[in-house]
Amino acid sequence: MVQDGMIKRRGLMLVLSSPSGAGKTTISRRLLQQEDNLTLSISATTRPPRAGERDGIDYQFVDPERFAELERQDAFLEHAKVFGHFYGTPRQPVETALAAGRDVLFDIDWQGTQQLRESARDDLVSVFILPPSTEELERRLRTRAQDPEHVVQQRMAKATDEMSHWAEYDYIVVNEEVDGSVAKVTSILQAERLRRDRQTGLRSFVEKLATQAQQA
Repeated sequence: MVQDGMIKRRGLMLVLSSPSGAGKTTISRRLLQQEDNLTLSISATTRPPRAGERDGIDYQFVDPERFAELERQDAFLEHAKVFGHFYGTPRQPVETALAAGRDVLFDIDWQGTQQLRESARDDLVSVFILPPSTEELERRLRTRAQDPEHVVQQRMAKATDEMSHWAEYDYIVVNEEVDGSVAKVTSILQAERLRRDRQTGLRSFVEKLATQAQQA
């Protein structure tokens, strides 16, 4: 089946993970700007909003009691506790998007990625973003100027553990500069969209081509 000039396909889940400050949020924003068929998965969190963050756009901000209730209802595809706060991916919006052929972008850590791999491996494409050096990672964390010094040190200490999970990902991108990294992730996304098993309308399309060839 062909819709709007394209063979019908199932959407995919594109996961970007990295230590804090390695650049995954910047890369994610650029991808969303240039990819019409890519939707950001909005996580629920018990973390208080940072300056400029908006409820329902950056995160769904909920209290711990509401988060626990959603967890009991199995309403999350994945969830984890990070730096003392809970984060989770609401299940229903993602499943609806995938069925409609839309791709969903996730900005989550290795724990969340592991849970997605266990529950939806066929839909998952995972990319780990590495910094070019620990010095550059620390510089970027300090440049953000949103976290106090003790939080910066906490994130640097955690970075070593986070980076140790690189081998669990499908692709690795070293973020030396944003434009090049966005181009690499875009290439990964384009290639994964063309995988045979994701193009659910491919069989009927090929059968139609064969019928047309026989009638010609």
